[in-house]
This record gives sequence, structure tokens and C-alpha cells, in this order.
Amino acid sequence: MPRKTAHAALIPLFTAITLLSACAEQEATNKSQPIPQVGVVTVDAQHFVMTTELPGRTRAYRVAEVRPQVNGIIQKRLFDEGSEVKAGQQLYQIDAAVYEAALQSAQASHLSAGTLAERYEVLVKDRAVSQQAYDEARAAKLQADAALERARIDVRYTKVSAPISGLIGRSAVTEGALVNNGQAQPLATIQQLDPIYVDVTQPTGDLLAMRRDLASGRLEKAGENAARAVLRLEDGSEYEHEGRLEFSEVSVDESTGSVTLRAVFPNPDRLLLPGMFVHAQLISGARSNAILVPQQGVTRNPRGQAVAMLVNEENKVEQRVIKTDRTVGNRWLVSEGLNVGDQLITEGLHMVQSGMQVEPVPAANVDTAGAMDTAGQEG
Repeated sequence: MPRKTAHAALIPLFTAITLLSACAEQEATNKSQPIPQVGVVTVDAQHFVMTTELPGRTRAYRVAEVRPQVNGIIQKRLFDEGSEVKAGQQLYQIDAAVYEAALQSAQASHLSAGTLAERYEVLVKDRAVSQQAYDEARAAKLQADAALERARIDVRYTKVSAPISGLIGRSAVTEGALVNNGQAQPLATIQQLDPIYVDVTQPTGDLLAMRRDLASGRLEKAGENAARAVLRLEDGSEYEHEGRLEFSEVSVDESTGSVTLRAVFPNPDRLLLPGMFVHAQLISGARSNAILVPQQGVTRNPRGQAVAMLVNEENKVEQRVIKTDRTVGNRWLVSEGLNVGDQLITEGLHMVQSGMQVEPVPAANVDTAGAMDTAGQEG
């Protein structure tokens, strides 16, 4: 056989041997690389009560400033600062000596004017006095009546009383202080705290949606044009008394386009104080097969869509676009894209990509106890 022909026959054999060797090396390399483990959570459905949460602050139900209505020196303070007072309870005593003297003078003038008017009434019938003199005596009697009533009122005003029942704050004056009728500074302030207001803010668009939900029955009603509401306090605890959110008393802030709604809550233990920051929660419906998944299992793609990475039946990674409605504590409420039984990757997302072979294990980065606590509104 010629030398050139022999060389040409050996080339295909050499190429085949090279390819087989490369495949064997690649297979050995693949076998040497371990399959990565990922933490997964099994998607489940559960009954979930949906709520709408609104931030707000507490406000006193009624506020009254205690002011003097006569001039004088404060003789006594008759209440304990920070205590409960009743409407009509005396709070201060202003020196009444001058006003009592004026009352006695008015009583004397009243007696004299009344006696003269009675005498002239008899004499005018006998034409012993003129009709004009009788009319003047009657006018003097009426003036004396008014002066006597004014003197009695002034004496009564020396006893400064509470206009409403509630919690009274610090006293702005002490014994010996001079006070004046019409002064700018109040002597003290009384706040009625049971019940108490909670003023919450909401965009106007959300208000319209809430009104529709209330009209359709999706918001649980607490009366005409009012919805049931519960409170969550600053420390995360839930307030034990249920209130009502009124949709009739609404004011719009033109600069922000938000509205202020007013809720009323019982406050028998005075746990709520004016100015506290709270969250009012409205019960806005229930879902019997709601899907709630940990937030760490949901990411966003370049389009801004919510994306979940799943492990399919072949233990391969599958990327799926989902629709999230809202956050519930540390979880997402998912309305589309996930099914019961799906294996959602929550641990190891940074090292996987679609189509990769993985080994799923139960996730350790999911606080199941905390998740159940945040879903405590489930019915």
C-alpha cells in the first residue's frame, strides 16, 4: 500500500479516538462536580382573612380648657394633677370676698327698687303718682333684678368647675396667682379619653376603593357608613377593644391628596393616650385557598415582574413569573403563578439558574413560627 494512502486511513481512526477521550474526560469532570443543594419550601394553601392597614395617631375625644371667668386671686387648687375629674367638679377657688360684697349691695338695691315699684303700682291706680314715675320705678326694678343676677353669677364663677369629665393635666397656676377673665393661658386642660379618636390617613384613590368595598360588603360593617376596625400598637401588640371607622367625617389635604378618616375606639383602661402612633386594621375579606410564600423566595426580573425559582419533578430549576397582591408580615400573598405542592427555592438562589440540576432540601432560612404569627388574622 502506498504511504500516502496509509496515512489517510489512519486520520479518521485518530479523530474518533480523540473525541471519545474528550467525552470521557467531560463525563469524569461532571461526575466530579457535586450537585448543589438548595433550600425549598412546599407551597401550600390556607384560609386567610385579608385586612387593610392604615397608619394614624390617637386624639382625645373631647378637649376642654379651664379658664377663669372673673378676676381674682387663686385661693385653692382642689384637684390632683393627672387625675380623673367629673363635669361640674370644683377645681379652683378664686377669692370671692369682693364679689360677695357686690352681691349684698345688689340685694339691697334690688329690695329697694322692688319696694318702690310695688308702692307706685298702688298709687298709680289712684292717680297719686304719674304713669311716667311708675314706669321709671318698674325699669329700676328690672335693672336691679339684672344686677342681682350678675352678682350671683360672679360669686358662682369664683368656684372654677370642670366643663367636662376626663383626665386633667398639670395646673398652670398655683395658690396666690392672679387670674383674669379672658386671659390667653388656660388654668388646666381636661381631655376625655374614653372613648378615644384615631385619625388615619389614606390616599383619595384608596378611599374610593374602600367605600366601594364597604358598600359591597367586602369590608365588615360596624354601622351605617362605618367599618369594623382593630388596632395594632407601636410595640406590635394588638389592642383588645374593637372600634369603628367612620367614612362620613372626611377631610382632604389639598397639598398631599390624602384624606383623614376618624375611627372611634373604647378606652376604658386609658391604655391609649393622645398622640400615640398606631395602625388601624380593617377586615376587607377572606380567601379560603390563599397562597402565602416567604418573601426571600421572590425576586424581580429586569422588567420589574415578580419571579419565583422552583424545583420541578426532575429536580431541575424552573423560573416562573408570578403575581403578588400584597405583603403579609414576612410573606407575599400570591394570586397567580404558583400551585399547591410547588417547591419554592428560598435558600441558594444566588448559585442557581434555570435548567440547572439541584438537590432540594427543607429550607432553614424560613422562620415558620414568625410566619404564622404574622398570619394570625387567619380565621
